[in-house]
Amino acid sequence: MSDAGHEQNGHENVPSRQRRRFAGISSRAYEHPADRSALVALRKLSGFDTVFKALSGLLPERSLRLLFLSDSVRVSDAQFAHLNDMLRDACYILDLEKVPPMYVTQDPQPNAMCIGLDEPIIVVTTGLVELLDEEEMRAVVGHEVGHALSGHSVYRTILLFLTALALRVAWIPLGNFAIMAIVTALREWFRKSELSADRAGLLVGQDLRASMRGLMKIAGGNHLHEMNVDAFLAQAEEYEAGGDLRDSVLKILNVLPRTHPFTAVRAAELKKWAESRDYQRIMDGHYPRRSEDKDTSVSDSFRQSASAYASDVRSSKDPLMKLVSDIAGGAGDLGDRVRRGFSGFASGSPKDAPPRDSDERRDGESPNGNG
Repeated sequence: MSDAGHEQNGHENVPSRQRRRFAGISSRAYEHPADRSALVALRKLSGFDTVFKALSGLLPERSLRLLFLSDSVRVSDAQFAHLNDMLRDACYILDLEKVPPMYVTQDPQPNAMCIGLDEPIIVVTTGLVELLDEEEMRAVVGHEVGHALSGHSVYRTILLFLTALALRVAWIPLGNFAIMAIVTALREWFRKSELSADRAGLLVGQDLRASMRGLMKIAGGNHLHEMNVDAFLAQAEEYEAGGDLRDSVLKILNVLPRTHPFTAVRAAELKKWAESRDYQRIMDGHYPRRSEDKDTSVSDSFRQSASAYASDVRSSKDPLMKLVSDIAGGAGDLGDRVRRGFSGFASGSPKDAPPRDSDERRDGESPNGNG
């Protein structure tokens, strides 16, 4: 266990609390399988860097930098010093060699982002700074540093640009449709990247309860005395398991326009990862190094992603995922399950749907403990 108060790699004046440091850690250590496989494939593409450098001339990155410099407060030893300490600490723990500039911008909406093509910039809103305590904020700063280490800022910037472009060409039906198709795909990737960054935030803060509290506050505001982490995680369990196929479809429609997963779902996903063997191995010092990134196999990464998805489908209590699992398993009563799942759809009344059989009730019950 390293002392974060020592000066190393140019990161001095960081908080003295002792946390594990992950020297040379690769972002592959914490990336969600879907996020990781997409990034590995992109990084391996011939000419990928050339394409993005050409695209950078179209993106308003310089304008964004000037905007934040002129109309926000840059974090430093002289301004928001406690955030500057957290930023240096996060970069030290994840061994990010260059500390990215960080700005606080006036906005009551709690939010944070990591953007930039050539170099990442971290931006946090005043609403977030005022909402979270020190340990909760530390996890958020680690979350954004995780984005920077993974190279997410490039794709996040493109997503912001394309979303703005879609609004400008909304009057052109086909043009808007084509752009929104790309935006929808990027949003799906970005939701997975948020799960990756949540893991990075936990590696930096090394306090699961603080990470849970921060997500809970983002969902319910600064009323921590009125909230309970276990009850919040139970919401995610109910969200995943509840309802029928109609609810599964509505979940998909609800999440499509979002760049972030639902907060209760993020909390449950993070808790599940924190209890996994993968997390424990990282904490024990066994993790992939950046020096090995160049030898990463695209096919191995996709196989890992496919295996993770298959496991998620098998363990999911969502009715649609159970249906997918049944299809894969060749369930004999598949047609009957589809009919029962959508019965009552026309009438719009859940009470018109026939009761589920005992197996379905058992699968839908919420186990205690895990989220």
